[in-house]
Amino acid sequence: MASPSQQAGTPEISSGSSQCYINNLDYLLQEKRMLVEKFSVSLQVISPVHPGETVFLPRRHPLPCFLDSSRLKPHSPLEELFLRSSLPEQLSFLHNGLLSNLYLHAADCPQPLLQWLFQLLTWPPETSSRAFGLLWDLSIDGLFRQPDEDMHFWCPSLQEVKEVFSSLGAYNPALYPQGPFQHSARVLESEASLDSQDPPQEVALDIKLNYIYKFLTLCLLVRPVSYTDASILDLMELLCRAGLDVGLCLLPKTDLQQLLLLLLERIQEWPGKLQPLCCALSWVSDHHHNLLALVQFFLDVTPRGRQLRSQLSLVIIARMLGQQESLPFSAEKTQLALLSQLLSLMRPSSLRQCLGIETLPSSLGQHSKASAELDYKVCYLCHSLLTLAGVVVSSQDITPNQWGELQLLCMQLDRHISTHIRESPQAMHRTKLKDLATQTYIRWQDLLAHCQPQGQYFSPWKDI
Repeated sequence: MASPSQQAGTPEISSGSSQCYINNLDYLLQEKRMLVEKFSVSLQVISPVHPGETVFLPRRHPLPCFLDSSRLKPHSPLEELFLRSSLPEQLSFLHNGLLSNLYLHAADCPQPLLQWLFQLLTWPPETSSRAFGLLWDLSIDGLFRQPDEDMHFWCPSLQEVKEVFSSLGAYNPALYPQGPFQHSARVLESEASLDSQDPPQEVALDIKLNYIYKFLTLCLLVRPVSYTDASILDLMELLCRAGLDVGLCLLPKTDLQQLLLLLLERIQEWPGKLQPLCCALSWVSDHHHNLLALVQFFLDVTPRGRQLRSQLSLVIIARMLGQQESLPFSAEKTQLALLSQLLSLMRPSSLRQCLGIETLPSSLGQHSKASAELDYKVCYLCHSLLTLAGVVVSSQDITPNQWGELQLLCMQLDRHISTHIRESPQAMHRTKLKDLATQTYIRWQDLLAHCQPQGQYFSPWKDI
């Protein structure tokens, strides 16, 4: 039995501590335990990778794709055999290269065959790769075999693209209003044997999507007016949603970026469609980091790309701050002025009030944990908004006439954000936000040094 002195020296364990915490620290004195708690570091950090959205559900078996041969007339016994064959036998024609012999150098390739090959892009890589290769070869071969004045090039309609995405497992209503196809058919045994060494689902999905992106890019290059402006806007929204799939977050988006850039250049009514496009894209996700990743889908290598990046970033910032209806998004020359209004609302204390509407728990331990979680969310949101603000400024061609607006932005950045971030060893997310604010301030000051007007006095305090 322990003596009274030994009992007095035994540290008490609070009931709120976890069992793991007790096992690790039960041998420490109370003073040492408090010291460890004081200098513990939170594992919450601002991730450089966006969380993504669940867009595509895993599909174990591909959906059957049947060739509509009701209106096709065979020109040879081999073609007649192919058209009358079952789906497994038709796939054997594809895998064995017999379809290339039948149609690659034919005078006219039947459109139902091209539609069938486009649908097969959703099948496992062993089949989709062969379908894409043949679809590409047939399309290119047709370009060289037809006169320019009477050229016929098949491009999938918007509805056909939606159906292909649905076949890949897309369940989002915005991708396909009628929902994904539900089919109980099992994968064909011949196909299962061919695809026994399939790559991981995320990689396989990325491969199939890239095939679709490449072919749509070819369609837009050959037929610049393949789609109307309304169809282009719907297609861009669909592609952006697909690109945010959680399984694709760490994979490159080169083909998607090229396709989006080309679609942007094919819009006829520009810049009239800029604001509707930005409003539609700003609702693709409810998470600020996903929306930041969406902005980065668009490269800043063309004037339209820079316009979209700047305007879309402004619209997203306004939406996250609840100001989308109150700000007049108009000419590009006012974008820095609009950003100046929004920057003052990005103060961490203001964001904390917006995010902390719900009442914090009354218990002291739970209140402390909830407060730390809220602080992390505030810094995370502010980090995304500040990154978007940097996109707005970097997309502008700063002139001496805008020097005053940029100077005001620098003052507001320092006044409303940088000075309100208190770094702490227990909150590394604050340090990352502080670093971003400092880097942004330095970049903006560098822009000021290169566009400063000669002999002009400006008072940055007059509008604050």
